[in-house]
Amino acid sequence: MFNFIFTRKPLIDVETQQWLFACVEWAVNTFEQQYFTEHTKLVLPTNEFYPGRVASVDQMARTIFENTTNYCGLSNWPFILKPFQHKTQQQLPNLTITGSLRGEQSKVIANDEPSLIEIGYLAAQINQPQDMIATYVQQFASVLVLSAKVLPPGGRPMIPQAIDVLACVMGFGVMFANTAYQFKGGCGSCYNPRANRQVALPENDMLYTLAIFCVLKNQHYKNVTPHLKKHLRSSYKKMYKQIQRLQSSSEKNILTIA
Repeated sequence: MFNFIFTRKPLIDVETQQWLFACVEWAVNTFEQQYFTEHTKLVLPTNEFYPGRVASVDQMARTIFENTTNYCGLSNWPFILKPFQHKTQQQLPNLTITGSLRGEQSKVIANDEPSLIEIGYLAAQINQPQDMIATYVQQFASVLVLSAKVLPPGGRPMIPQAIDVLACVMGFGVMFANTAYQFKGGCGSCYNPRANRQVALPENDMLYTLAIFCVLKNQHYKNVTPHLKKHLRSSYKKMYKQIQRLQSSSEKNILTIA
């Protein structure tokens, strides 16, 4: 789909790069392009986006859940929050979506049982809030993908990776890049696998997706690098600049936003 000519070595392989461009395009156009253009923010792990103090794990989980739902534009969806140990396996109910897909104008009704869509959280993530946020967003993105019934580039086998791309397109790429790899340490005593989110898109691919998002949203790389893990900052800056060069050197935009 994309036929680029590189003057220097790409930071990821060309096949992966082309899939990421195509998947970002699919995510923007399928899941409310207008909302992406007018309302989607780059959500950062700061007090500006997640303010306040809480008195319990449950209160923290709910406060983060409500803020995250709002940033995703999904406050009108019939979600209910439960601890994972009390969350049951469920099939997505038949949904009627009127108005827009996301945002204040959306209206989503479940037509059968269960009438609410369960979103789970892990109490172990209380000390890893970026993982908690990313875990929520993965679940939201999964619901969107399943309800839209529009397969991503590469078809059904690529749905897990496409869910992570969609999460980045919804504004959460910084936290997804930061939580894509968890260092276990020398002895592993500080490593808690139960607190980590499930990763489908590798760290480098997620970082590149974040760079695509920020170029599309005119977010300078300096707005992002202070919030990334240190080992990601140099690669992110290079990726961002490479995508800018591709955008400016192409005869047409690297992404076609409907």
